[in-house]
Amino acid sequence: MCLAIPSRIVQIDDLRAVVDVYGARREINLMLMPEEVGIGDYVLVHAGFALQKVEQEAAQEALQMISKIIEDVEKEDDSAEGYSCQDSTGNQRIRNI
Repeated sequence: MCLAIPSRIVQIDDLRAVVDVYGARREINLMLMPEEVGIGDYVLVHAGFALQKVEQEAAQEALQMISKIIEDVEKEDDSAEGYSCQDSTGNQRIRNI
């Protein structure tokens, strides 16, 4: 399963754009966008392609929820005495011991 995080466009050059998410910037492709976008617009990005424009209010709300989830997980990790999990290959990994 993939999670698309709203990304704010900070630069556009034809069908390429640079987006910003939490201060991290990356180049994306706009060729699959069904509508025009501009600098400051928010888009959902999957596999390097912008797929959908997102209203600013909805994007900021989603980013706040994602930040809260990250914060909660980090608190949980800090307070855990130890737990095990599996990586994508099925190998056991131990964290926070």
